[in-house]
Amino acid sequence: MMGHTHAMTGAIAWLGLAPPLAALPLLSESSRFIETGIMAGALGPAELIAGAIICAGAAMLPDLDHPSATIAQTFGPVTWLLSKAVSWLAGGHRGATHSLAFAVALGLGTHWLANAYPIGRDIMVVLLIGLALRAIGVGIPGNKLGSAMVNIGMTAGLYAVFLSLGVGYAWLGLAVGVGCLIHVVGDCMTERGCPVLWPLGVKFLLPWKIGIKTGKKFEQKILAPVLSVAIIGLLFWRLAPV
Repeated sequence: MMGHTHAMTGAIAWLGLAPPLAALPLLSESSRFIETGIMAGALGPAELIAGAIICAGAAMLPDLDHPSATIAQTFGPVTWLLSKAVSWLAGGHRGATHSLAFAVALGLGTHWLANAYPIGRDIMVVLLIGLALRAIGVGIPGNKLGSAMVNIGMTAGLYAVFLSLGVGYAWLGLAVGVGCLIHVVGDCMTERGCPVLWPLGVKFLLPWKIGIKTGKKFEQKILAPVLSVAIIGLLFWRLAPV
């Protein structure tokens, strides 16, 4: 799938799944459910919107295994070198990063990072904002350096907004895990499939080899508008006064 499709499905997944996940009850020491949710008090309107952006960016993380992709140019040489390293570690495009193991590892790792190292958490947030913006086409066509500079500026602006709103990040690991997982599901619906159970090499295609062709008319002319409408509808639904 194309970058903007992955990003939009990541945002949709967050807007659809985050509130019910946040409301799931915790388990007390006596093994009885208590009334507070997993992210009780940590998912206000600002966090919901920030999470949609972050999850959209996280839905691009698996494609950092592709140094030739546009997404690898998000922050110029910085993300290109990161992409080269990821590609080498993952064994090339649609390797280890396109798996359930990667989604779980990134989600848990980010959760740990968010709690243990605030600076590392902030770097991750900035990277994910940038990936989301690049995925939806922020940049200057044909100008890699100009695109990187535009993306850096807009990313800094959005991050400053997050700071001014006092956005908390108790949900960050969940958003990253969901974003990575939704990317894998999306690519399993293309003609190439994904090694979901990596390190096993078998490729999974869902549902039953539907084989969406990346970048073709269906994805650009039909799927993209439908996803855009879904995002707007979910935002209105989640943010509407009770």
